[in-house]
Amino acid sequence: MKITLRLVVSLVIVVGLVAGGFSFYQVRTEKIRLKSELERRTILLAESIQESVTPLLLSDSSLKLSLLVQRFSNRVGFQGIAVHDADGQLLASTADLEPMIQGSGPQIVHVLTEYRPVGVFVRVGNRRTYRYASPLVQEEKPIGVLTLFHDASFIDVRLTEIWRDNLIRFLVLTVLVVAITLIVVRWSITGPIAQMAGWIKELRTGKTKSANPAVPPKMDAALDPLISEVHRMAKSLAVARARAEEASVLNVRPENLWTPKRLKEQMVVELDGKKLVLVSNREPYIHEKDGPEIRCIIPAGGLITALDPVMRVCDGLWIAHGVGDADRETVDGNDTLRVPPKDPAYTLKRVWLTKEEEDGYYYGFANEGLWPLCHITHTRPDFRLEDWTHYRKVNEKFAEALLQEIAGKESPLVLVQDYHLALLPTLIKEKRPDAKVAIFWHIPWPNPEAYGICPWRQEILQGMLGSDIIGFHIQFHCNNFLETVDRFLESKIDWEQFSVTRAGHTTLVKPFPISVNFEQSFGPASPEEWPAKEDLLRGIGIQAEYLGVGVDRIDYTKGIPERFGAIERFFEKYPEYLGRFTFVELGAPSRTHIKKYRDLTAEIEETVERINWRFRTKTWKPIAFLKAHHTHEAIDPYYKASDLCMVTSLHDGMNLVAKEFVAARSDEDGVLILSQFTGASRELKDALIVNPYDTEQMADAICLALRMPPEERRARMGRMRANVRDYNIYRWAGKLIAELARLRLAGDASALETGA
Repeated sequence: MKITLRLVVSLVIVVGLVAGGFSFYQVRTEKIRLKSELERRTILLAESIQESVTPLLLSDSSLKLSLLVQRFSNRVGFQGIAVHDADGQLLASTADLEPMIQGSGPQIVHVLTEYRPVGVFVRVGNRRTYRYASPLVQEEKPIGVLTLFHDASFIDVRLTEIWRDNLIRFLVLTVLVVAITLIVVRWSITGPIAQMAGWIKELRTGKTKSANPAVPPKMDAALDPLISEVHRMAKSLAVARARAEEASVLNVRPENLWTPKRLKEQMVVELDGKKLVLVSNREPYIHEKDGPEIRCIIPAGGLITALDPVMRVCDGLWIAHGVGDADRETVDGNDTLRVPPKDPAYTLKRVWLTKEEEDGYYYGFANEGLWPLCHITHTRPDFRLEDWTHYRKVNEKFAEALLQEIAGKESPLVLVQDYHLALLPTLIKEKRPDAKVAIFWHIPWPNPEAYGICPWRQEILQGMLGSDIIGFHIQFHCNNFLETVDRFLESKIDWEQFSVTRAGHTTLVKPFPISVNFEQSFGPASPEEWPAKEDLLRGIGIQAEYLGVGVDRIDYTKGIPERFGAIERFFEKYPEYLGRFTFVELGAPSRTHIKKYRDLTAEIEETVERINWRFRTKTWKPIAFLKAHHTHEAIDPYYKASDLCMVTSLHDGMNLVAKEFVAARSDEDGVLILSQFTGASRELKDALIVNPYDTEQMADAICLALRMPPEERRARMGRMRANVRDYNIYRWAGKLIAELARLRLAGDASALETGA
């Protein structure tokens, strides 16, 4: 159908261009001809009238001149004449010519000055007129000007007729072309293809058992190359079915729920004894000094939430930047240690950076450059050469640490995380072309116009395209990336397979929507044992009937000021909730070395103070802003006790807080208010989807959530929980790692000395 439509549209466009071009040429030619003919007739008439007008002008016979002029009124196509003296003063004119004579002054002056006739086409009212002025000369001196006025509207009428007639011809031709095209396509293309599709379906469904099936007798010979390929496909179907049966024995059927056990069984099959190597900037466990003791902290952020459960199952190696002041004291001689501390399940290797490297690479290029570049939040990115230099050097330092760990290992599997390490895939491939490398981009990818302001846009794309797979949360970001590559790099893009081929290397670009561990619990499993809402609020000195919660890193992309503005507007519109509803914001300080983040924290605190000062009572306040690095154990009671959770990101790749809230509500209660600019909004369609820039809509959504009937709340939450349960973090990891493990690389047979 698409082929037919494209063909028909192409032919219609061609016919339209030909018809339009021909019509334009015909109109132009006819216009020139009609104008020339009118000018010629006007000149002949003017010359004949001059013989009568000149003697009357010399004899100063005004009456006879007026009688002569009036003889030329009421003639078809001819509007009249006017006579001016040598000073440009009107002596006589045909009746009703005043509107036409008013604009002829400059033309009269020009004729008297140059001693030669001048003709112009002018528009008087809505009619076109040809005005021809000719000098009256006696003894080589001008004694006056004779002006003729011809109705030229017939030219416009004639040109309109041509356009109309040619439009009718074009429509008739279009109908004929479309009809003939549809008949030809049906007989020669879609008919044989439909027959071929039926034949292939029989092979796929097993109705045709033979590995060399006979070609249907009516099959078009033009399909011989395709038939040959189908024969080969038929032979491979038996092998594919056997592998599918083997997979079903291992309980890795896609329709089953993904669990840690299933992921572990999948990894045994896919990895075949190999270890998964994960590389990220942020480490999953930070060791810090607390007086004489050392405590282990789990940093905030979706990356750790998502990937720590996967690494526990895979028993792989996680390479990350060590930032804790006690990190060096807890590693061995190879800068590694087993984590988590209480139940070691995988290995963490720490990479050490100097303060200058961290400032330039992390706070500078990554978070003042790439972060605002990729998030459309109207925050200006800052790009500095010294930051780029540190970014490049730190990526090289990560590459060195990784290459040491995979030396001597055949076709290692490497999963690079996020925008901090965009150059790492190519650095790995240069030393180990046999490595299978994927990079997962956790944040959005902007459109080519927004991305184009980056001074090192080509270098970043080249670094990422060293990967065999580039993963984004949603297809929209994949499309943006391919369009960006198409704009800035010389490469071949396959829009059917969503791949980029450059310098002989092919990179797949696919969506892998990340999620959370649905079954993970940080508190009592039974709702009867959950902490009461009143106890939580009493712990922060508040008495309220309803509770809302927000959990965020303090970042300008999270829409926290916009959220608080909506809460203030909610109390203005619905004052009956004053003293009854409190919103608790659990905010984790982030990137406080960057001025924009310090200013944001100050703005949030001032906003909270202003709103609370406006509405608070002795025992109640509208917003409680708890600024700290909160553990999952501290956050979980608020998820379970709240009536609603607000996620109001201005732009977000996925946002796992939304999914964490849904996973925590095993009582199937509570309402999620979710920004339309998050990747999660494409999956959690039973949330109340809002525009975070629309204060009125968000205020109304809070009211709707608090007034929603219990039956509707349970139905919505039940559907969202089913989605998060089925599309959990283990499914994400299984799909991505399996896709990477099954790749067949040109470098698979390379000697291991390359990376040794």
